Amino acid sequence: MENLKSAESISRSYSFGDRMKDIAAFFKVRLTLIVVLSSFLGYLMGAEQVSWFAVSALVVGGFLLTGASNGLNQVWERDLDRLMKRTQNRPLPTGRMGVAEGITLATVSGLAGILILWQFLNPLSGLLGAIAIFFYVFLYTPMKQRSPLAVFIGAFPGAIPPMLGYVAATGDFNVEPGTLFATQFMWQFPHFWAIAWVAHEDYTKAGYKLLPFNGGRTKSSAFQIFLYSMVLIPVSLLPWALPAEAPMIGNWGAAVVAICGAIFAWYAWKLYKSTDTKDAKILMFASFIYLPIVQIMYVIDKL
Repeated sequence: MENLKSAESISRSYSFGDRMKDIAAFFKVRLTLIVVLSSFLGYLMGAEQVSWFAVSALVVGGFLLTGASNGLNQVWERDLDRLMKRTQNRPLPTGRMGVAEGITLATVSGLAGILILWQFLNPLSGLLGAIAIFFYVFLYTPMKQRSPLAVFIGAFPGAIPPMLGYVAATGDFNVEPGTLFATQFMWQFPHFWAIAWVAHEDYTKAGYKLLPFNGGRTKSSAFQIFLYSMVLIPVSLLPWALPAEAPMIGNWGAAVVAICGAIFAWYAWKLYKSTDTKDAKILMFASFIYLPIVQIMYVIDKL
């Protein structure tokens, strides 16, 4: 492959800064930080009083755990990553990182993350972290080439972070962290399907089946995206509706969340009407903005 460099040329030009960049790419640092932010906001929802020691343990443990999941995913998919333009320059496909090194780095990171969550927060947090990495690496990753159900399976570990943050603050699981899980779970369908629509050609090269229907960029897939974005609106209001004695957010917060959901669904409707990749890209970026706004609104209204 033309994009693969020889070991000799790599060793000649490889600096410490390059090494750090490759480790960051292996852990997908930017994505990992977004996940950690979601956990932190979940913690703020559950905490009566903020413990910065607990926050530090949550951030460090969550970062190590999420980075390990991303790294093991890349180890598993290294040969497929060579086929796609968006991933062919990652450390493993190019040979800048060896398989044994990647497995070791990710395994140590994952075990350290689980231990930190378990030891310095509570066992339930560590258990949730272990479940997340198991689902993501060993169930979601191999399913991507087999069935569009991969997105459904991947939504489970993807929705754990805010719930884990809440449980880290309370040491208990009840309806409140369940509502945070439900919102992030439902959000992932239009979010990831929009990504899969934009990257459909690349994903097809690797044999990934990540749009709702095997036909790809079809009207049926677009309608499914719109349908799930509509369902997201009532689901995102569960923190206001379900805890009847003491709602997690008030009426103003609920109104803002509902408006955000309606705007998000409108972008999904535009994609359904046009089936244009440009509209899918707009929806994708809208999904990146939607979730942190809603979760920050939960926290602000709770405070």
